[in-house]
Parts: sequence; C-alpha cells; structure tokens
Amino acid sequence: MTAVTDSAGASLRPVAASERIETMDVLRGFALLGILLMNIEGMAGPLFQSFSGLDPALTGADRIADALIYILVQGKFYTLFSLLFGMGFAVMSSRAEARGQPFAGVYWRRSLVLLVIGVIHGLLIWSGDILLIYALLSFFLLAFRNVSARWLPWLAGLAYLASSGMMLLLGLLGSMMQLEPGAAAQWNQEMAKAGVEMNAMLEGQRQAYGAGTYLEAVAQRAKDVGFMLSNLLFIGPTVFGMFLFGTWFVKSGAIAAPQGHPRLFAFLRWGALPLGLALMLLSFWMEPTARFDNINLHSSTAFAASSIGSVLMAFGYLGWIVKGVRSAASAPLLHWLAPAGRMALTNYLMQSIVCTLIFNGYGLGYLDQLPRAWQVPFVFGLFLIQVLCSRWWLARFRFGPAEWVWRSLTYLRPQPMRANPASA
Repeated sequence: MTAVTDSAGASLRPVAASERIETMDVLRGFALLGILLMNIEGMAGPLFQSFSGLDPALTGADRIADALIYILVQGKFYTLFSLLFGMGFAVMSSRAEARGQPFAGVYWRRSLVLLVIGVIHGLLIWSGDILLIYALLSFFLLAFRNVSARWLPWLAGLAYLASSGMMLLLGLLGSMMQLEPGAAAQWNQEMAKAGVEMNAMLEGQRQAYGAGTYLEAVAQRAKDVGFMLSNLLFIGPTVFGMFLFGTWFVKSGAIAAPQGHPRLFAFLRWGALPLGLALMLLSFWMEPTARFDNINLHSSTAFAASSIGSVLMAFGYLGWIVKGVRSAASAPLLHWLAPAGRMALTNYLMQSIVCTLIFNGYGLGYLDQLPRAWQVPFVFGLFLIQVLCSRWWLARFRFGPAEWVWRSLTYLRPQPMRANPASA
C-alpha cells in the first residue's frame, strides 16, 4: 500500500498513544460493559426479545434483573457509544486541521471500512450490529465539521428529539383513528398485522439461532439487518444527534479539559441523571412492556419519556465517569477500563463472536437457556476477561487487531503493530 500524504508531503497517521484523551478511552471501556449488558438478552435469546422492555413472563430475580437493566441500561449505552463516536470524529478533524492536513478523503475511507466491518458483523456474526448504522450516518458528519460549537448543541438536540416527535405524532394519529369506527377498524387491523409479523420474526430468530445451521442463521441475520435498516428513520436521528453532541464536547474543550466546565459536569451529575431516571421510571410505570400491535398516544408518550430519559441518564453517567477519572480515590480503578476502551472495536466484535458461539445452535446451542438474572454475572465475567486481555495485548501491541485493520485500510498502509517506547 502507498502512504497517504497531504499536499505538503506530510504523512497522515492515526492518533498516537501519547495524543489520546484517556477519559474518552475510560468512557469507551465503561460503554462496552453497558453495551454487553444491553445486548446479552438479544444474544442469549431471540434478538427482538430485547426490544420489548420488561418480559411479563419473568418472575423473581429474573424479573428484577430485567427491570433494572431496562431502567438503568437499555438505551443509555448505545447513545453513550454514539456520543463517543462523535467525539472521535471531532478529535480526528481538529488534529488534521491543526496540522494543515486534508481530512475528507481519509474520513471517507474510514467510514467505508467501518461500513464493510458492519456488514460482515451484521450478516456473519450478530444481527444486532450498530456499526452499519454508524457508518451510514457518519458520512453526513462532514457537513457539520465547520459548524460553530455555539450551534452544535441546538442542532444535536433537535436531531435527537426528532425520533420522539415522530413517534408522538404516530401515536396521536393512532388515538385519533379510534374516534371513528371505520378508521379504528382499519388501524387495528394494520396494528394486528404488524404484531403478527413481529411475532413471526421473533419465532424465526428462535428457530434459526437456536436450532439452525450457520447458513440458516446468516439468512435470518439478513432479514434482521434489513428490518433494522427499514427503521433507520427512527433510529437515525437519535444516533446522529449524539454524534453532534459528541462533536460539541470536543470543540468546546469540555472533554479534554473538564476542569474548565465545572457547572456543566455538575449539572450532568445532579440534574440530568436524576431527571432522566425520573422519566425512565415514568415510562416504566406507563408501559413496562412495549407492544408492537398497539400504537397510540399513551404508548408513544411512554416511548418519548424513555428516549429522553435515556439520553439524560447517558449524560449523567458521563458526568460521573469524568469526575471519577479526576478523583484520587476512583481514578486507579477506572483507568483499568482504558485499555478495553482503546480496543473498543475488537472487544465489541469479540463479544458478539463469543456469545453467538455459546448461544447459537451451530455453537454450544444454549439459546434461551441462561436465566435473565444469570446473564448479569455472565456479562461481568466476560467483560473482566476482556479488560485483562486488553491490558495484556496493549502492553505488547499498539492497536487491537480490528483497530489495526481499520487504521491500515483507512491510511492505505500497514500500521506499525509492535509497541515501542516512542508510541507508548
């Protein structure tokens, strides 16, 4: 491969270890744990089962675990991961600008490589993939590269709230349709049809992943990925809004120098987190279990409360992690997460590989056999192994394996892999 250079002949390169913002790596490590806690239900069982909130069939410890994960984890960590993706974009952009280097070409290649990784992951490993959506939406970030930090939070908020707004309008339409008998009958028929289709998809997942061959699982994953992409209109604004929030955190200097923004982080800890938790509890009280065959103003209001509560809680988690990184008492423990965060892509993919080999029929075949409550210690055990392996690996190598492939293809040359004093 040939080297990528700017117009002055200076070689473009990935961020060196010494240039990294370690708080972002700690946040990525923390987000990885939350992502696995969120995803495990759709790995140990049918994927769509993890979309419906509290499973009414659960009892005892399983019911408590399901409720706590829904309230404290579900929807909070993919938003936090999206925020970190936006931060990464802004860091790359600002450093390229500081060096006077062209950025767009490198960024397009980076997104295209991520798109390929997302397709491979979604079709061949696990269909709950988020990388494909990140890659598709990342192309639009370039249009916001030069937007003033003053306007970014407003644009981000509008983008994030668009999904809730669309769902509220859909719910209002559903409720209004009930006012006229003929319209109500037609609406209810369509809702019932959607419910049947969703149940059929869920049963198809149970059969393909629980007892099917690898090729049958791939065929089912193709259907799942297609369904996820068909809902990009609702998922996309949420993810892109977090991209923009992440860009603001870097442009404003808040993530690199949090000591200069004490009021912001105090609000995230003591304002955003409690308010978000209150909205989540309200949503849970209104509708703990989502129904795919009944969209009305009540259910869409519960969805909106959950969506807004989730982003506020994600910001609150960020506020506490940032404070923890700067605390003498908690910093040593949190810094253990940084290597896992530096290898976030590798660890994310490995979570899918390990879990599908354990739970899918072409592996050990334990689908639907791990109780909900036991999924939590399973996640912590697997994540601890990832943290230890990440520390061991990065003591010897500069990048995780997937990160090395991503960077080498982005910069059109193999990156030096062995760790050395100059890159540490």
